[in-house]
Amino acid sequence: MTQTTMTTALVSHNLPVPSALGSLEAYVGAVHQIPVLSAEDEQALARRYRDHEDLDAARELVLSHLRFVVHVARGYNGYGLQLGDLIQEGNIGLMKAVKRFDPDVGVRLVSFAVHWIRAEMHEFIIKNWRIVKVATTKAQRKLFFNLRRSKTRLGWLNAEEVRAVAQDLNVSEREVLEMESRLSGRDIGFDAPDDADDDHAPPAPVAYLTAEGLDPAQAYESADSEADQLDLLREGLARLDERSRDIVKRRWLDTDSKITLQELADEYGVSAERIRQIEANALKKMKALFAA
Repeated sequence: MTQTTMTTALVSHNLPVPSALGSLEAYVGAVHQIPVLSAEDEQALARRYRDHEDLDAARELVLSHLRFVVHVARGYNGYGLQLGDLIQEGNIGLMKAVKRFDPDVGVRLVSFAVHWIRAEMHEFIIKNWRIVKVATTKAQRKLFFNLRRSKTRLGWLNAEEVRAVAQDLNVSEREVLEMESRLSGRDIGFDAPDDADDDHAPPAPVAYLTAEGLDPAQAYESADSEADQLDLLREGLARLDERSRDIVKRRWLDTDSKITLQELADEYGVSAERIRQIEANALKKMKALFAA
């Protein structure tokens, strides 16, 4: 059974979600009313799901751990995201954990599931914390969450603190400084209007950032013109006889190893002057086509 199939099936089994209960408080109250499983019951349910794909057993495992997802989600309150959204992402991680849980390993589901729950929440936070993605590599993700926690008690890191963080997370000091700079910045709308009531408001980036390329209309016109010229070039070459076409291609289009008149003359067994005449006549025919 795939993860998507399991998730869909559990939702259809009336798995509670925050939006379905009207308010986050109602959801939290509801999940805290669900009894916590004993180790024996947890083992029995996990085996039923593993051995027989019993969705009712999987549902009981998920329901009994929803309160733990709420607890983990509350630890990420400082990221400016809705707690209900974090809980729903954590619930997805919990379902993934139930899917992969092996009762024979000898650990409780809660210990195994915490990794999957946090992983889903982390992915959601990284995608939604800023318009511009702040962390893409594994090292950047570690730095993002560790530095966010440190920022509650530290200002800008000094050199010693940068070294300590780099050694602790096994990353370079440059990566630590770069992530600290990203966390200290903020998103700015590219074409956000200036504040007319604030004489000191900084201008939007559109006012001072210039595009290096053409505007879209000019770029399209240029590309369209190039395409037309290439079509004319192909048509002009197609109208030439085989020898004239070969001479033009090797004299003008093969930029990597442009051949000389004498080399072509030796190859075709004629004089260099004859090759020049053939080339001149071929170019004249092609120019007439371009001028038409």
